[in-house]
Amino acid sequence: MEVPCVRVPREQGEATRSRLADADLIDDDYDITVADEEGVLYIPVTDPDAAPDDLDVVSRDVPERETQTRPADLLGFEPSYERLGDVVLLDEDSEERALQLAQAIVDSDLPVETVLNKQSKVKGETRVRDWELLAGESTETVHREYGCEFLLDLDAVYFSPRLATERYRVAEQVAADDRAFDMFAGVGPFVVPFAKRSAECVGVDINGTAIEYLRENARRNGVADRITAVHGDVREVAGEYEDWATRLVMNLPHSADEFLDTAIELAGDDCVLHYYDIQHEDAPFDPGERAIRAAAGAEYDVTVETRRIVRSYAPHEVNVCLDVRLERVTR
Repeated sequence: MEVPCVRVPREQGEATRSRLADADLIDDDYDITVADEEGVLYIPVTDPDAAPDDLDVVSRDVPERETQTRPADLLGFEPSYERLGDVVLLDEDSEERALQLAQAIVDSDLPVETVLNKQSKVKGETRVRDWELLAGESTETVHREYGCEFLLDLDAVYFSPRLATERYRVAEQVAADDRAFDMFAGVGPFVVPFAKRSAECVGVDINGTAIEYLRENARRNGVADRITAVHGDVREVAGEYEDWATRLVMNLPHSADEFLDTAIELAGDDCVLHYYDIQHEDAPFDPGERAIRAAAGAEYDVTVETRRIVRSYAPHEVNVCLDVRLERVTR
């Protein structure tokens, strides 16, 4: 059966496999295939769009794993779900169907402890959602991506595994002399990999539980000495870090524009801003650019270095990122 695969020279095979495994992108339903005549490996992946841009993704006929019972084998159809650590996430309106899927997932050979079904959208200033526990005992799990691991409780914090590739893209830009400030840090998926690249980091979040997990994740990843985790409203914290940041992350789509004055307060003389937004597909970047330029005023020269569509969000709406350089105007 033809499935999306990363095509990689054999000598790079193990490093690439580990990289894809850290991002939870390997499709365990199919075997990794060696093509001796080509000197390459074909590594099946679950989401070709999420694979790092520097990897070659092709369609390839690879054998299914016969030893693993999949949920689809038990159901007779391919269910839709996400995996986060040892947790499976469903988004089913029908309770009967959700229970059917949960039972098949538990009875399959997937390494899963918990099955949750979404009961609400992300809500409130702490950005959490309601879940129904269909199987298992705990909503806490350990998620691994690109060499980092994150302990988190889905019932208490916000976390999206779909942004793994985007976080990796941004982390690859970070230098050892960066002073990085994440204004809505959550459990640390940006600042932990930044700190692993030797940057000095500050992560702020209004969700106190998220900050507790951020501190734990800094310890888990050996970077506690390079991360300051602050519980509070970033607008009230910013005065302590005025003109400090060389890199700012604003991952709060729908309302990041409300915090741009704070971002300008935090920015140093030369600062890269990673600004996330959700807009209509017809003009996804224009509102963010206008808002950033308005906030910067005459204080900074503004250069948009990257305009990137991260993913689809809803019909005709996309989640985008603007990488923007702010350079203070010398008078």
